[in-house]
Amino acid sequence: MKVYDAYKLAIETGIRHDPRPKEEVQIVLDEAREAYEKLPEDEKALFDEERLWNPYSDSRFSWGADMAKREKAERLMWGIDIGTGEVLLADRLRERGGKVSAVVAHHPVGMSKTPFPEVMRMQADMFHGAGVPINIAEGLMKGRMDEVSRNVLGSNYNQPVDAARLLEIPMFNIHSPADNMVDERMGEIFERERPKYLEDIVKALLKEPEFAQAARYNDPPKIIVGGKKSRCGKIVAKMTGGTSGPKEIYAALAQAGVGTVVGMHFPESHVEEAKRCNVNMVVSGHMASDSLGINLICDVWEKKGIEVLGCSGFTRFSRN
Repeated sequence: MKVYDAYKLAIETGIRHDPRPKEEVQIVLDEAREAYEKLPEDEKALFDEERLWNPYSDSRFSWGADMAKREKAERLMWGIDIGTGEVLLADRLRERGGKVSAVVAHHPVGMSKTPFPEVMRMQADMFHGAGVPINIAEGLMKGRMDEVSRNVLGSNYNQPVDAARLLEIPMFNIHSPADNMVDERMGEIFERERPKYLEDIVKALLKEPEFAQAARYNDPPKIIVGGKKSRCGKIVAKMTGGTSGPKEIYAALAQAGVGTVVGMHFPESHVEEAKRCNVNMVVSGHMASDSLGINLICDVWEKKGIEVLGCSGFTRFSRN
């Protein structure tokens, strides 16, 4: 399998496991096609044509796509955050005789950095699935998406990509597709374990190798609103959708009968709002949760003969 084909397989895997109805994912692609076809010919050259088949604005092949279509995907180096240092590390490994076919980031970088807030729209469908009326979910998300979009405008989005270009190492990132995988797996865990108390959520997570490893690094799942014997009620695991949504969503979730929210991490404003609304809150852990989703993508690659070297917060655990 070529490197670029491995990238496309990861995106396609994310689509198959997207928490939204399939027709909602297709709408994203249809809207991109419509926008492209309406452009004057001289502006089409500036259009990101990956939008025509990839519905995730936070996942892109940022450099070396042509090279990646020729080179075999033997060993990919994947890290949760990739900076110039990780790109240099890949080059150093190559100098020492190690194979690195491409560098893979999880969090958005390069072409996916500034447009990544667009994927936050999927959260409206996720909250709707938890019982929040769609008009309320969409209304709350709009303001938060605008805020996040403004916040990323000043980023030096291409810094590590430029390093990859100078060292001629293909580089891409996979964000929402991997997060979709952990979102689905969390639902399966809670469906299987049926936790009654918040401490049962923590125990269930620690059965997974990523969370057990994080606990060894002094970063276990934590109860941050509620107590060990607080009853869970209806559990919502929010693991995908770009980044944190609006704090006002907790009142809507409480109204919809949600008792506990499990997330990778939460801003302090969300913690205070959850307390006000009597919604329990469990932090599963950022690196552990991201690693779980990444590992599930890597398992798909592994079946194609692709090895993955973990770095920058990601530890490889195979479930094959």
